[in-house]
Amino acid sequence: MAEETSGNSAGSRRTVASKVPSAHNTLRILQLLAAKKAPIPASRIADELGLPRSSIYDLLGVMEAQGFVTHLPSQGRYGLGVDAREVSSAYSQDEPLSRVGRPLLARLAQATGKSAHLSVLHGRDIRYLFEEPAKSQPSFISAVGMRLPSHLTATGRAILAAAPRAHVRALYPNAAAFAAPQQASLPITKYQTLSSELNLVSQRGYAAEYGRTIPGFGSIAVAVKDQHGWPTAAIAVTYVEESFPVPLQQALAETIKRTAFELSRRIHGPWPTLVAS
Repeated sequence: MAEETSGNSAGSRRTVASKVPSAHNTLRILQLLAAKKAPIPASRIADELGLPRSSIYDLLGVMEAQGFVTHLPSQGRYGLGVDAREVSSAYSQDEPLSRVGRPLLARLAQATGKSAHLSVLHGRDIRYLFEEPAKSQPSFISAVGMRLPSHLTATGRAILAAAPRAHVRALYPNAAAFAAPQQASLPITKYQTLSSELNLVSQRGYAAEYGRTIPGFGSIAVAVKDQHGWPTAAIAVTYVEESFPVPLQQALAETIKRTAFELSRRIHGPWPTLVAS
């Protein structure tokens, strides 16, 4: 009976797909791009899905216009767009991350004696989901959903550093993308500077900053990745000490990495390469 039901279900899906092939193929393209670690040429999309190249270009054009696909003309490649990732985050990030992440971050705050918070990428901004304050520590997040420019925050750079550079470049195509709040100090104003900082984050395995977004506050952050290696969130610990030696930063980062890996494992499964070493 189970096999018959399964067969009928598969048959129903094929019937629906045959009635609306464009919608079916659009979803197939999104699924394919979501599984790739970097943008790919349209010809490869056509080959892997067994579709005519003319149809692929038509579909990609519509998806790009709607923000679900990013086109990199200089490379002739396509990747997931900002809108596709935001739709994904509404289901696969925010609710599961908040539910599963709270007890882990509460444990992290208790172990480090510093407040911890969880955030996701929202366009070019970081959106903070929640904070777990430590005793006798000031609050960093003034309100749930607070947003800050990702290139100025440790959490944002942790996520950007774990993403393919082509996607980062698509998010920051020109100088206007680097607009920053007036209170931000030493803002990053061009892609070359951002790329250098992201390379440093990748090398040491965590992002760090002090006073760049909020005076008197510093943060150390590590990305949380999904089963495909895409960064879906970042965990950060905030501190108020102006002088925070590198050895202490590294020790704190290792503790955050363990929490980020555990959150990844609980949400996405036991993937051994989820968190950069």
